[in-house]
Amino acid sequence: ICTGALLSLIAKRSEILKIDRAVMKEEKQLRELEKNIERQNQRFEEFLKENERKSVEARTLFEQEDKSKQEKNAEIKKLTAEIGIIKREIFGFEETLMDYKRYKEFLHCLSPPEWQEEQKLKALKAKEPSDKDGEENQEVTLQNGKCSRKMSTKKTPTRDRCKLNFQKQFADDPELYFTDPQQLLDLMAELTEQNLSLIQDSVRVEEKLEELQHSIEVQLHTTKQVCWFILEDAMLDALSEKVAKVHRSCVDDRMTNLSTFEKVANIENCMLSLLEGLESIPGETLESMRKIKESEKRTRQREEKLREQKEKQEERMKRYLERSFSDSKKKSGRKLMPRCMPVPQKVKVKTVERNPAEDEIQEYLFGSEHTN
Repeated sequence: ICTGALLSLIAKRSEILKIDRAVMKEEKQLRELEKNIERQNQRFEEFLKENERKSVEARTLFEQEDKSKQEKNAEIKKLTAEIGIIKREIFGFEETLMDYKRYKEFLHCLSPPEWQEEQKLKALKAKEPSDKDGEENQEVTLQNGKCSRKMSTKKTPTRDRCKLNFQKQFADDPELYFTDPQQLLDLMAELTEQNLSLIQDSVRVEEKLEELQHSIEVQLHTTKQVCWFILEDAMLDALSEKVAKVHRSCVDDRMTNLSTFEKVANIENCMLSLLEGLESIPGETLESMRKIKESEKRTRQREEKLREQKEKQEERMKRYLERSFSDSKKKSGRKLMPRCMPVPQKVKVKTVERNPAEDEIQEYLFGSEHTN
């Protein structure tokens, strides 16, 4: 029993030792882990500090850049405003220059022609530059270009030199005929008097023109009235001749001194009497008279047709004789054929129905005149 207890005790002690060694090993690993965690925490703190430092630096840099951007924007706005002011000034100077040019042209036009000819001759002589003048002008233009390119970097003496070059380039003052303002005022007064006299002359001419136009209109009106009266007289004469012709053929063949209105009244009375007589004519007699008039009408139509055919035949014979006596030119080449023949359009003849009684009356009244 003691031996078994001893063995069990030894086994338990060995197990306890194993457990202690394992615990010591775990503690050692735990201590190493704690050290690693501390190192990692230190590194993380250092990373946070570095990140915070970089963020502070970035914030300060951003603020500096933003401030510089605002300053540049303000400078740009200032320069833009100055450029706008300069452009407005340039535009005003250009308008002033245009006004001065117009004034110059006006004064040049007011100058005497002799003085203008002298100035033209001087300008022609000045347009013949020598080689030295050409080289100097080229040097001046080169200097002006250099000055314009390096205006911001050069010092004030170079700017003064450029100004002097420009002044030398445009140093020629334009010559004017008028040296005293009073000369111009006197000339303007003289021109004003001339304009007033011309205006008065034009007013007088307009008045005469209006009078002449009024007289022409009056003459034209009277001429139109006279023409109208003449036309009315001609129409009345023609109407009187027609009435007299109808009166001679229907009422009386003898020459009478009756007026036109009396002749028209006689014609109306004759027409009324003829209509009354027509109503009293028996039907058989009226039918025989109608047949006689129709036969006469057909005879007249036949004779008219024969006459037209005879005239056409004579015209054809005349053309044939003209072609036979004229120089005939033989055509060479192929005969041209028409592209297409136009289709003849069918004309519909619409018969108008008339009252046979009216036809009989017309034939009876006016048929004899046509036959004669």
